[in-house]
Amino acid sequence: MPLQTQKLGQALGESLTLHSTLCRREAGAFQKAIQTGQEVVVACTQEKKLFAELATQTPGATSPIKFVNIREMGGWSRDAQNASPKLAALLAAAHLPEPDPVPAVPFKSEGRLLIIGPIDQAEKAAALVSDALQVVIFSQGAGETGGAQSRQYPVIAGQLQKMTGWLGAFDVSWTGNNPINLDLCTRCNACVEACPENAIGLDYQIDMNACNSSRACVKVCLSAGAIDFNRVPAEASEKFDLILDLRGAGGGAGDIGPSFQQHAPPQGYFKWDGKDLATLIKLRDMVGEFEKPKFFAYKQKLCAHSRNETVGCNACVDICSAEAISSDKSRQQIKVNPNLCVGCGACTTVCPTGALTYGYPKAQEQGLKIKTLLSTYHAAGGQDATLLFHSQDAGQACIEALGRSAQLKLAQGVPANVIPMSLWHTASIGLEVWLTAIAYGAKQILVLNTHEEAPQYGQALEAQMAVAQSLLSGLGYTGVHFQIIHAKSAMALDASLQANLGAQKQAAAQSQHQVPAVFAKYAVAPEKRGTLELALDHLSEYAPVALNDANKVIDLPKPSPMGSLKVNVDKCTLCLSCVSACPASALQDNPELPQLRFIEKNCVQCGLCASTCPEDAIDLVPRFLRTPERKQAQVLNQSQPYGCVKCGQPFGTLKAIEAMLGKLAGHSMFQGAALERLKMCSDCRVIDIYSNTDEAKIANIPPKA
Repeated sequence: MPLQTQKLGQALGESLTLHSTLCRREAGAFQKAIQTGQEVVVACTQEKKLFAELATQTPGATSPIKFVNIREMGGWSRDAQNASPKLAALLAAAHLPEPDPVPAVPFKSEGRLLIIGPIDQAEKAAALVSDALQVVIFSQGAGETGGAQSRQYPVIAGQLQKMTGWLGAFDVSWTGNNPINLDLCTRCNACVEACPENAIGLDYQIDMNACNSSRACVKVCLSAGAIDFNRVPAEASEKFDLILDLRGAGGGAGDIGPSFQQHAPPQGYFKWDGKDLATLIKLRDMVGEFEKPKFFAYKQKLCAHSRNETVGCNACVDICSAEAISSDKSRQQIKVNPNLCVGCGACTTVCPTGALTYGYPKAQEQGLKIKTLLSTYHAAGGQDATLLFHSQDAGQACIEALGRSAQLKLAQGVPANVIPMSLWHTASIGLEVWLTAIAYGAKQILVLNTHEEAPQYGQALEAQMAVAQSLLSGLGYTGVHFQIIHAKSAMALDASLQANLGAQKQAAAQSQHQVPAVFAKYAVAPEKRGTLELALDHLSEYAPVALNDANKVIDLPKPSPMGSLKVNVDKCTLCLSCVSACPASALQDNPELPQLRFIEKNCVQCGLCASTCPEDAIDLVPRFLRTPERKQAQVLNQSQPYGCVKCGQPFGTLKAIEAMLGKLAGHSMFQGAALERLKMCSDCRVIDIYSNTDEAKIANIPPKA
């Protein structure tokens, strides 16, 4: 791995010493460094455990230690001789402080495990974990061999009705609807032998479809009294800390009854194929107290989900792979269950308003890392920067495997201009961060999909990429700036990266207008819309295509987090129900005149205005307006005010009042003076009623005799 120590040091502003065997013969240099009290960055992740052990054995070791991978990320590549700017960027990012701590979500498990599946498979699984966990078996049939005669574990059976919860707090309910009571059954097999229909298996439950009511089983079970065909089905429920689901593992009962079918099941719920022992190893460790970060923050006042029990934006509910988000229309908000949340961040990415924000790490921390990577890369002489976002689990493993293959001359490796950046989940950042990265000087954004992601995540990212690409293309930035790479293996990733590299070189040869002429300096803001506006302002200011009447509007695909509205002025009566429904203050009234005003910059295209409008007069128009009018209030509709026929005070619009008079003129309750009162303001209407001697009043109705 060619390391240009002097060049790297210049880019980082520090003096560097090259060590080739730091984890072996040169370990003393590491021990000396960690005794200084200053932060130490070790550019090797392979021996992370060894270095940690050395630190504990070193007297006076007080330095905080960080690790960064520069081998597989670029040093082990056919293009390694050109990778110094990337390595400098990775080293610079390693110096950044750790993310700020966030509130934790606690879990407590006492190890009470429910195994659901055929008896024979369940008992085999139980034998492997029962020394660490308290096992209860929910029988789903006998399986191929049936259960053991010795009663080693509690067994329940019946019709599974419901499963809810998470690690340490699962609620399971079922109906005991079989004639054989397993608590009374002695497993003597007399009923199995006596049944002429062979309707009783070694799970000691009767197949009611096969039973012909001979009742031979009842006769041989008189002493135990475990069989009663007149038993009333009993509802039962119990709490468990863990669930191991064997249904569908092969040879079993298949998927019968409720289970957790979402892409990201709750923590503490495991499916087992009967083969992979890693699942059981994880299960055995799930005893004790645990916690995870609370990954999200929610601001209800920004939420575009609901107004007046009308649903507008449902993006977060639809995309959540853990089913952790639900709608609460009555309270005009969504609910996020932190115990079910897995921290993918997809909800925060698709949220158009920023009501949901990613909490760990925060947007500004991710932005600082991106800015550090790109600024250091450019300062070190790097060209054509491409950011490769990948997950810290499967994505990281795939990239590391690619680096090892490249070192063995089996693959090309990660290109020198491709800077990998690990994320908790690739769905945690989207449009505003991608555009910010382009503003910082990234020529392209790649997102690695290893197929561990839920399908809806890829669809959402592709939709946001379409919006981002339309924006950049409309501003005159050439080339393809955003791409999802689908790769399950290192070789598939290598092929995709090399194909992309070739396409980028070809595009660069044709045009130089792929990034802004001046790179942005702003920091990513805590507010999503604030970051988006900063990115749009910068990219617009340095757009290769000058603003003119022909290109002042950039059409965007749906769904878009920005756009305009088209109001049918013939239908609109200026009732202003849309104003009260708008969560982003994009729609406004005018206290002085009957007007509907609109600030396009604020519009999030949630659709609440359109769904609320009683006249069905509003349509969404996804677009980006490049002119300053985008940030100014524009009049979408206005009308002549209607003055009270008594006092002259305006109390509505001419169009609305005339429409109301036209609709009610034929009604029996609005004839004569009553119709005339509709032309009055509320005060004059009351006065007219009480001053009219011909008007019937409740006070004048005589009491009953």
